[in-house]
Amino acid sequence: MPTQDALVSTGWLAGHLGAPDVKVADATWFLPTQQRDPRREYEEAHIQGAVFFDIDEIADTDNPLPHMMPGAAKFASRVRRLGLGDGTRIVLYDNNHYSASARAWWMFRVFGHRDVAVLDGGFAKWQAEGRPVSDEPVVPAERHFTVRQNHLLVRELEQMRANLVDRREQVVDARSSGRFAGTEPEPRPGLRGGHIPQSRNLPYLDLIAPDGTLLPPDRLRQRFADAGVELGQPIVTTCGSGVTASTLALALYQLGLGDVAVYDGSWSEWGGRHDTPVER
Repeated sequence: MPTQDALVSTGWLAGHLGAPDVKVADATWFLPTQQRDPRREYEEAHIQGAVFFDIDEIADTDNPLPHMMPGAAKFASRVRRLGLGDGTRIVLYDNNHYSASARAWWMFRVFGHRDVAVLDGGFAKWQAEGRPVSDEPVVPAERHFTVRQNHLLVRELEQMRANLVDRREQVVDARSSGRFAGTEPEPRPGLRGGHIPQSRNLPYLDLIAPDGTLLPPDRLRQRFADAGVELGQPIVTTCGSGVTASTLALALYQLGLGDVAVYDGSWSEWGGRHDTPVER
C-alpha cells in the first residue's frame, strides 16, 4: 500500500524549494506530432534549481522502441549525475499534463526510490500563479543512488500475451478513445489501429481537472468505474509508449493501489508487430 501522497502542491514546493533534501526535476516530454522541444523549453524557463530528466536519454537507447526502461546501472548513473539520489525527496514536474513526470515517478519507484512525488498541476500551474522561474543553467552535485529494483511494477510483451489467456490483470489503456477504437491515426508511423483484446479505455486527460491538477479521489474512482475497471482486481496500464500509462498508475496510486504495473512497450510494441492480436 502507498505510504505517502504521490503529489505535492505548488505551495508546498515553493515553501520547500531551498531545503537541502528536496531535489526538483523537469521531466517534460512531447509526442512527435506536437513538434516541441522540451529541453529547449526547459533551458528558457524552469523552476529554480530543477535539473532536466530526459526520458528519451535515460532509457534503453539500444532498443528501437521509444524510451524503454533502461538497465539499473544506467538509470543509477544518470540520476546520480543529476543529483537525484539517496536521502532526498525528489519532486518531478512537466509542462504537458503529467507527460512525462508520471513516467519518471514510476521509473524511480521501479528502481527503489520511494520518496518521490509529482508536482500537482505541473509547470503550467506554477507559472499561472506567478511563481518565479529561471533560465540559469543548473550544475548539480552528484549524489549516490542505491538501486532496489522492483520488477513487479513492469510488464513486458510475453507477460501481456499470457494475460490474454489467464486474464489475471485488467488492462487499462490511457490513449484517446479514437486511437483505442482504431478510428484515429497513431502519432507514430507503422502502427496498426486498435487495442489489446479485452482491455478497457480511460483516456488520461479525463483524469485531469481544468486547472491541470489531478482530479480528487472520489472523482478518480468514478472515472475508473465508468470505464469498467474494478479497483479491487489487479491492473496493468498501457498507452502509446508507456508515458501516459504512468499517469493512470499515478492516479491509481492516489486511490491506494501501489502495485499497479505499466506495460513498458505499450502500443508502440504491440501495435507495431504482426503476431499480436488487435481489437477495434
